[in-house]
Amino acid sequence: MKAKITDREIWGIALPIMLGNMAQTVINFTDTAFLGHLGVVALGASMLAGLFYFVFTTVAAGFAIGIQIIVARRFGERNYGRIGVIFQHGAFFVLLLGLLLFSILYFFSDQLLLRLIDSPNIYEASLDYIKYRRFGIAFVCFNFLYRALYVGISNTKVITYSTVIMAVVNILLDYCLIFGNLGFPQMGVGGAAVASLCAEISAFLFFTLYSYITLRKKDYGMFKAHRPEPGLMGSILKISTPTMVQKLFSFSVWFIFFVLIEKMGETATGISSVTRSVYMILITPCFAFSTTTNTLVSRIIGEGDKEQVFPTINKVLKNCMFCTLPILMIVAIFPVQIAGIYTDDLSFAHLVVPSILVICSGTIFQGIGNAYFEAVSGTGNTSAALYLETAILVVYILFILAMTHLTTKVELVWTAEILYGALLGILCSLYMKFARWDKKRI
Repeated sequence: MKAKITDREIWGIALPIMLGNMAQTVINFTDTAFLGHLGVVALGASMLAGLFYFVFTTVAAGFAIGIQIIVARRFGERNYGRIGVIFQHGAFFVLLLGLLLFSILYFFSDQLLLRLIDSPNIYEASLDYIKYRRFGIAFVCFNFLYRALYVGISNTKVITYSTVIMAVVNILLDYCLIFGNLGFPQMGVGGAAVASLCAEISAFLFFTLYSYITLRKKDYGMFKAHRPEPGLMGSILKISTPTMVQKLFSFSVWFIFFVLIEKMGETATGISSVTRSVYMILITPCFAFSTTTNTLVSRIIGEGDKEQVFPTINKVLKNCMFCTLPILMIVAIFPVQIAGIYTDDLSFAHLVVPSILVICSGTIFQGIGNAYFEAVSGTGNTSAALYLETAILVVYILFILAMTHLTTKVELVWTAEILYGALLGILCSLYMKFARWDKKRI
């Protein structure tokens, strides 16, 4: 029986995931920081079009979580030879999924965005963004799959490398293409989309080359011809389908959150664009530690040491708060300066401050809630995770609808994040305490 999980082991998994999660955070931060100097329309368009794009990628993210759970379980069982087989079946599915999602974005983006966005200015700028960004969706799907593989086998340092590559490519091309520097054309919002597309492609190329060099000769069965196994594909989909639906539902509701805010006006949309960018930075450690919880819970169960599940969850949460609270304190003390990164308009920066203070509180609740939610998924009972979050999202969206009709203060709408995190933590911790999750077989 394996010894209990140590703080060092938790950080060994969480830190590279944290840096890996920073890939999209850095892209979002860079895009928002540059576009903020073009005005609230550019801010709102990049936010809404970017969220619209990621609604579709969440299907692949959900599938990848299922792959991650199964890979971590086989890794815990020391059944390494099955990992390559699982990955190849996942790659085939992701290829088909990427082509399908691209087709939807290519043929229907204009009509869908027209129905969702009220402001003609934001709508036109959103089209300029999505017409470039949609070409990267297949690469994003494969990047999710690669991250799932490396998290599952607890070799997460490669995610750090891919993040650095994405960040460098995105920052350099944002500088060149948004404003037309260094001889490049001035593309504005479209330039941010092209920069993000190139960053996604660069990460995919790196993951593929790195995997071929480092995993080809190991005992994982990677880069070998494996016969199709309909039974295995069925098992993967049984685990992954609930997480795919859950991620799609969850992120769609998140997108609706911003669609409803857009109807409050262009200024409210600009405020929320900056708030979202800051929030994504604050919550990155929480997502990293919750993903660590998922992996460790699945691995511990695979090792047959179920008694260590709750102590491990609590230890992960302790480390999560240790990492998150100092960042929250800095942001809470200097909110005007933080908002000033995104805009030259001091009066606009002051409008953003109340929402930033709200998300500082929301981050604490999200950290706790997501850790317990990922623990539920880590047990393999992804259907239970889907049902739990669906119930919470219904309350969440009703709260947002009420707030957007009852108040003109954007920060009050953002209190929905506190509600969501609190409900997620309460319901998922009750599930882990009273449900028979230890009987689940995958």
